[in-house]
Amino acid sequence: MNDKNPVEAYAILDEIVERQQTWPIMTKRYGVENPLPPWKTSLDGLCDALDRSCDTAPLTFKERRDEEDELSASLYTNLPYPENQLVSLAHSLLMRGVIDETELRKRLAVIRARLEA
Repeated sequence: MNDKNPVEAYAILDEIVERQQTWPIMTKRYGVENPLPPWKTSLDGLCDALDRSCDTAPLTFKERRDEEDELSASLYTNLPYPENQLVSLAHSLLMRGVIDETELRKRLAVIRARLEA
């Protein structure tokens, strides 16, 4: 991502941002005291796995971190940490075709259904 490669927008990520279901808001709504969301450890594990699989990863550690920083400071400035990290990673994976928007929507629907059951 640079001036030669503009950042592509993804409707699914825009919808996630617009929902404003960030951890600080959700903790207030449900009276949760844990300062970090329960999914943060899974996010850290996924990032670690990507960072350790340099030969097969869709992006290197430096590329992932640089993109995370750039996306968090540009497109996802309205999201708090670690939501901006999560959405930035999803953005990077969408850009590289690791997952597409249709598949991401399906996976999010399954998770939402589980949570709301």
